[in-house]
Amino acid sequence: MNKLTKLGVSALCGSLAAVSSANAGELAVTGGVDMSWLSLDGVTGNPLGIGSNISFTGSGELDNGWGVALGIALNNKNTYSNTNVTVTVPALGALRFSHGVTGAGIDRMDDSTPNVWEEAYATGLSTGINTVSGVSGSQNIEYTPSMLPEGLTARLAWTPDADGAAIADKSSSGDSGNKGSGYDVTLTATDAVTGMSGLTVYGGLSKVEQDDTIVTIDGNIEEKTMGVTYAMGAFTLGYQISKEDNGISSGAQEYENDAYGITFAVNDDLSIGYNNYESKQTNTTNVTAKASSIQVAYTMGGASIRLARADVDNAKYQTTADADTDAMTLSVSLAF
Repeated sequence: MNKLTKLGVSALCGSLAAVSSANAGELAVTGGVDMSWLSLDGVTGNPLGIGSNISFTGSGELDNGWGVALGIALNNKNTYSNTNVTVTVPALGALRFSHGVTGAGIDRMDDSTPNVWEEAYATGLSTGINTVSGVSGSQNIEYTPSMLPEGLTARLAWTPDADGAAIADKSSSGDSGNKGSGYDVTLTATDAVTGMSGLTVYGGLSKVEQDDTIVTIDGNIEEKTMGVTYAMGAFTLGYQISKEDNGISSGAQEYENDAYGITFAVNDDLSIGYNNYESKQTNTTNVTAKASSIQVAYTMGGASIRLARADVDNAKYQTTADADTDAMTLSVSLAF
């Protein structure tokens, strides 16, 4: 019997358990904790921070050979940060049903320049820098075909409502905003395609419909990005550009971003790197926000120690004196 009708593609844990018991699937639990010390100029208070995460992953195979995988991630305060179901059909590819999380569509390319820990804008400072996000903020379906040549990966993500909130099965989010349906297309080519060892090129585009009957809206939201990374020995270099047109006639109308990074692996455990990200906002007053960071990361078994020095200019696209900040962040991560 085809168990797909039993599963109902609903990703309920009970359904997964039924698949597992019938098809020798399994459910695994992993987790970890991050502890940090943030030294921020001009700010007093407690610099200690803690972050926890728990991940549930399950997989199984239907009688017809289709693979089914479930992923549920919990971050701090027991809130969902990532939930998805992936159905893999041999010779055709994989369909991922995502619960409106990051990492889908063009959002996985928000900043793919190399770093040893975090992006320059994500080391503890509130930068407010805008990056491409596409349809990832709403529930979406992403297709990854498997019939492409080796080294070439394409993905197509689609959502019926880019404003829709994450909802349970047999439910509807209703009409929650000005956005309509949208799609993302991304493409990555490794050295098997580029023909140069260590060279990877990637790019993507996104389009989200908007209600143009609203006075301030004159078009759809359109995003695009492209980048390149090159690994040579212990060094990895990367450069990326992206652009977002918000389709509005006032306020923050466009963003143009440039990012680059370089990392050096001292040995198998120790790495150092530098990352820079600049974002120009087209508004009444055009402002460029900038974040740069020097980072060191050391890993030993399930423990990682990271140190980052970050500098931000014009945070949140503001030009006031307090919009220029810098900080030192020490982080210790333990996985179990």
